[in-house]
Amino acid sequence: MDWRDTGILLTARMHGENSAIVEVLTPSRGLHAGVVRGANSRKMAPVLQPGAQLDLAWRARLEEHLGSFTAELQRSRAAQVMGSRLAVAGLNSVCALLRFALPEREPHQPLYERTEQLLDLLGQDEIWPLAYLKWETALLDELGFGLDLTCCAVTGAVEPLEFVSPKTGRAVTRAGAGEWQDRLLPLPPVMLGKGEGSDAEVAAGLRLTGHFLTHNFAHEQGGKPLPSARARFVQVFERRLTLP
Repeated sequence: MDWRDTGILLTARMHGENSAIVEVLTPSRGLHAGVVRGANSRKMAPVLQPGAQLDLAWRARLEEHLGSFTAELQRSRAAQVMGSRLAVAGLNSVCALLRFALPEREPHQPLYERTEQLLDLLGQDEIWPLAYLKWETALLDELGFGLDLTCCAVTGAVEPLEFVSPKTGRAVTRAGAGEWQDRLLPLPPVMLGKGEGSDAEVAAGLRLTGHFLTHNFAHEQGGKPLPSARARFVQVFERRLTLP
C-alpha cells in the first residue's frame, strides 16, 4: 500500500533513537501519521518543522498500519515565524486544533486549502489575526458546527445582526433579542464582512468561535478541553489591545 501527496507537517515526536512519528495534513488523505527514518540527521532535522510544506510518499504493508513516510521539503515556513511571538503562537494553535478536531485519514480538501493559504500569511502580523479568525470560522463549518449569520433567527431580518445564540449559532437582531440580549453573544461586524476589522473586533470574533469550539464541538467529543495552544495564541494577540 502506498501513495504520494503534498502535506503540511503538524507535529513530529521522536520514536526510538533516530526516527520520528509525524502527523501531516494532506488534501486527499486528510490527517495522516507515519514514521520518518533518520529524523535526527542533519538533512531531516530542519525539514521536520511544524508548518513545513512537504512532498510525501507513504508506504505500508497493510492499509491500517502506521506505515512510513519519505519526506522532501517543498517550502519551509520557519523564516516566516522567526522573531514573531504572534506567528509562533498562531502556527502552534493551527497545528494543535487540526490534530484535535480532525479524524484520521478523512479528506477535508477545502479546509486544507484554507490552512495552506493561512500559513502562507505567517509573519504578516497586521493581517494574520483576521485571517486566522476566518480560518476558525471555516473550521467550525467543516466540523458541522458552522455559524448561521444569514438572517435573524427570530424575525428573519437580514440586518442589523448584532448577536448570536450561544446554543444554535444563529444570528439575532437587537429587536429579535428583546429582553434576552444579556444571554446572547455579541456579533462583531467583522464576522459579517463589515467594520474596520480592528483588533478589538477580531478579539470579539475569537471569543465567539472559541465558545462554539468549546461548548459545541469539544462537548460532543466527550468534553475534552481545547488545546492550550489556542488559549496561548489568543493571549498573545490580546496583548496588542493594551498597547498604545
